[in-house]
This record gives sequence, C-alpha cells and structure tokens, in this order.
Amino acid sequence: MALIAQNHLQYIIEIAVILQLAVFFILNLAPMGLNLVLLVAMIVAAGFALMFGVDALFLFVPGFTHSEFTHPYGPLALLAVVTIMAAIPIMKKSGINTRSLQLYMGGIILFITIAGGLMHRSFLLFWIFGLFIGFFIISKSFRQKSMFTVRRIALVVVAALVGFGSLELLSRALDMSVLSPLLRFSRIENYATASIEMVIKNTTLTGHQLGSCFWQDACLAGSDGYISLPIALITLFSLPYPVFYGILVTKKDVIDYMLPGIFGVAFDFGYLFLVFLLGWCALVMYLGFRILRTYRRRREDGDKSCLGREALLIGSLTAFIAQATMGLFLMNRSMNGTALLTFLLLSALVVGHVVLVRKK
Repeated sequence: MALIAQNHLQYIIEIAVILQLAVFFILNLAPMGLNLVLLVAMIVAAGFALMFGVDALFLFVPGFTHSEFTHPYGPLALLAVVTIMAAIPIMKKSGINTRSLQLYMGGIILFITIAGGLMHRSFLLFWIFGLFIGFFIISKSFRQKSMFTVRRIALVVVAALVGFGSLELLSRALDMSVLSPLLRFSRIENYATASIEMVIKNTTLTGHQLGSCFWQDACLAGSDGYISLPIALITLFSLPYPVFYGILVTKKDVIDYMLPGIFGVAFDFGYLFLVFLLGWCALVMYLGFRILRTYRRRREDGDKSCLGREALLIGSLTAFIAQATMGLFLMNRSMNGTALLTFLLLSALVVGHVVLVRKK
C-alpha cells in the first residue's frame, strides 16, 4: 500500500519516475541512428500538423466541436520539428542534399503556425518562442553564424503583430469571438486580480489554507485537483482524488486559465514544491546543455555514434524550455492535465541522456 499514491502530487511524482525509468531503457536499448530518429520525427510532425489542422477546421464547421490539441501536444510537435531542424546540418556536413527535407520542414512549420494560431493565440507565442530557442541551440551546437540580427528579430515581431491583428479582424468579420486575441486580455483584466488575491492570501508552504479551495468543507488543503494528470489516467485506476470533471472544469479556470503556472503550483502544492519544481527545471536545462557539449565534442572528433541522440536531445531540450517557460510564467494550462504528462515526458527525454550504455 505504501507504493500507492495518496494524492495528486504523489501520483504525479510516481508517473514522473516511471516515465524516467522507461526513457532510460528506451534510449539505451532502441536503435538511435540519425536516419531512424529523423524518420520518426517527420512522421510525428506530420501527424500533429494534421491533428491541429483538423481541429482548427472544426472551428468553422457547424455541428463539430474542437478539442484544443495545441496545449497538450504543441510541445511534442515542437520536439519533432526542432529534431528535424537539428538533423539538417548533420546531413549537410555528410554531403547529403537536404533541399527536399528543408521544404518539408518549412511546410510543416508554416502549417502548424497557421492552424495552431487559429486555435490558440498563446500557442502562437509558444511556437514562435520555441522555434527561436531551437535555432539558437542549433547555431551554438554546430558553431554556425547566429541568425539573430536586429533586422530578423524586427521582422518576426512585425509578423507576429500582423498575425494577431489579422486574427482580431477575422474574429470581428466572422463574429467569432473565439478567434479574438483581445478576448483573453479582457478576461484576465476582469478576473485575474481576484485569482491572484485568492492565491496569495491562502497559499502555505505545503498547499493552501483549509477550506479556501472550491471544495470548501471537503478541501484537503493541498492536492485538490487544480494541478493534475489527465482525468482519464486517474479514473483508469479508480483513484479517489478530487477532480474537476464535466461542468466543474470551469471552476478550475480561476487558476488554470487566469494565472501563470507558478501560482497554480504554489496554491495546490505549496511554496516548497514550487521551489523544488523551479530547481528541477534549472537542473534539467543544465544537464541538457552539458550533455549537448559532450555530443558536440564527440561529433567533432569523428564519432558518429551519437548523431541521432544529439538531434533528439536538441529537440527535447528546446521543447522542454519552451513549455516550462510558457507554462510557469504565462499560462498554467500549458502544463496541466495532458500537458503535464507531456512536460514530464520531455523532462525524462532530456535527463535520459545522462545514462549512456557503452555497446561493444
């Protein structure tokens, strides 16, 4: 019975440990050649592009409901795209023509940008931010000339403003407020202050004041379901945790939709766990960059055994940094529910490179 999680936080930690152990074995037992990693990344990127495209299409088709796949699966799409980006310079140095691959990657990036931007403006910010991180890491790993010039950065900012402006005009022309970038700002303006006050007044070292959450008398003073793994993963094992299910999901939005993740984590799990989470994120990033330097040194010494692992690590580290930053400091929903499971997987994919079994 001691191994059975008693609340949401314990369950999250157990799933994180299981994922980490699984990734350790997969990265060392499965073939990690560059060709296989690239093929899987291309298939995954195309699959998520199709998923996001169909979901965005349902916004305009009467009788269909959209599922908002961008929040939980956007980081995985970024992982796949940046892995492809990282494979291109490796292939170029081997004398392989990558023109068709570059066209494929560009088409996928453009399609996901449009489809994901239509679905969520916060995803558009995440996507652009993630691509910038990816380009930066790749340029450093392969000692390329930096692509970040004042002119290019200005062009990206202008393009983002034009994109947001176009969405606002489209939302008004079609009378579809769901497309409006200003809608989220107005909601935050109206509701975020009360949410922040609730968190600050009631948060403790290990959770929140008893009775301060939605459950009132049934409040557990911590792990009350504001931060949780997917409901399906909880009900699958009939775990007796408090969950915001059905129409109750809107009650969770006071934290999940209105506030950055640092407030949600602090309120549901306490300040101590927030400090631990921030420290863990910093450690994962440090390990990722440290291992990338090792892979680069081996590649420059002529060792080709880690090329696939290097491309995968660049994609995983990029997606982890982007999701952690946007989830903790912009929108809690970007790393809650299924998105939290994605976050744990990305963390495991980065840390998993620490262990490398030497094969004879």
